[in-house]
Amino acid sequence: MSSWLGFEFRVALRFLREGRMQTLLIIVGVAAGVAVVAYISALISGLQSSTLTKTLGAQAHITVRAPDDVVTPAALLAPGSTTLTELQPRAQRLRAVANWQALLPLLEELPAIAGVSPMVSGAGLALRGEATQAIALTGVELDRYDRVVGLRSKVVSGSARLSPGEAIVGRELAADLGVRVGDRLTVQTGTVTEALRVTALVDLGVKDLNRRTVIVPLRSAQSLLALPGGATSLDLTVKDVWSAQTLAQDLRRQFPYKIESWQESNAQLVSALNAQSVSTALIRGVVLVVVVLGIASVLVVSVVQKRREIGILRAMGATRGQILRLFLVQGAVVGALGSLLGILLAIVMIWLFMAFVRGADGLPLFVIRLPWTTAWQVALIATVCGVLAAIAPARRAAAMDPAQAIRI
Repeated sequence: MSSWLGFEFRVALRFLREGRMQTLLIIVGVAAGVAVVAYISALISGLQSSTLTKTLGAQAHITVRAPDDVVTPAALLAPGSTTLTELQPRAQRLRAVANWQALLPLLEELPAIAGVSPMVSGAGLALRGEATQAIALTGVELDRYDRVVGLRSKVVSGSARLSPGEAIVGRELAADLGVRVGDRLTVQTGTVTEALRVTALVDLGVKDLNRRTVIVPLRSAQSLLALPGGATSLDLTVKDVWSAQTLAQDLRRQFPYKIESWQESNAQLVSALNAQSVSTALIRGVVLVVVVLGIASVLVVSVVQKRREIGILRAMGATRGQILRLFLVQGAVVGALGSLLGILLAIVMIWLFMAFVRGADGLPLFVIRLPWTTAWQVALIATVCGVLAAIAPARRAAAMDPAQAIRI
């Protein structure tokens, strides 16, 4: 046991025990810093995960659409000529993705893509009695669409089915129209009208979406929106949500379609998430600097207080390297003990947040977890910081002249 602990470790522990109050204070300081870093990391990670889940819960990671209609000049300008013209932008009409049936299997074969769903979407009216509501009509193949947005998990009433003549309706829209599962409503688009039976009510996480969403079979939407055999978009879900931007750029180079990732359609959200990540990194950095300064200041005081003991150790044959390692071990021990206590404190803080911070529905605002990988990373960084903080005091102690140290 003694050979494993070594001379430096045993003397370092003795020095720490002799200055119990200083040691306790710095361990508590390190623990507080580690707890703040671990808790803030878990909090921001949970908040970002919850925000992404709510934002992407009802939308695809990547959307493939037909190119926009553009107005081209009637004739090319001759060199040196000047022409005064005014081009009005063209109104965008409902257009199908060209050759989408052939494109579908090509996209499904890509290893980064988890699911592909063809979709027909357009505007319409939902009618029931005297009630009329503007709606966003969506035609899908249910199994494919469920793999993209997890529609079945959002059902709050009924059972998700989409046979011909059936529809899935947003919860708020059903309340506005006064319909329940099993009731019928009429959907009108231009001159086409169809009566549909409601099979399920869904909560898409956003009230505005719930108030205007009507989901019907793909063929029904094609008929209602006068787009036989067509699909206005292909919705893609990817295995890693943060790879969507890169994948969308690759797809744009391969296919002549309008391809947009969720980062491009939610640019403000991405900016906010990046700002949160930068703020978290700054907080971590400041806290770790405070931890380093705290450990260094305590060890500097310890060097001054232990001058005579250091001189005696040197006179008894201890080398400069052993004295140097002795104080580095003190920094490592303080950092390790403070890290362990800090991780335990962070777990308690997370439990308190989950237990007492609740939303209007009585449920936790979002789930916070502290992964063991994050906990070990924070603990390891704090321990390394403890060693780094001990370098300057250790070099000062190792440089002492033993004769002068004992005489003081």
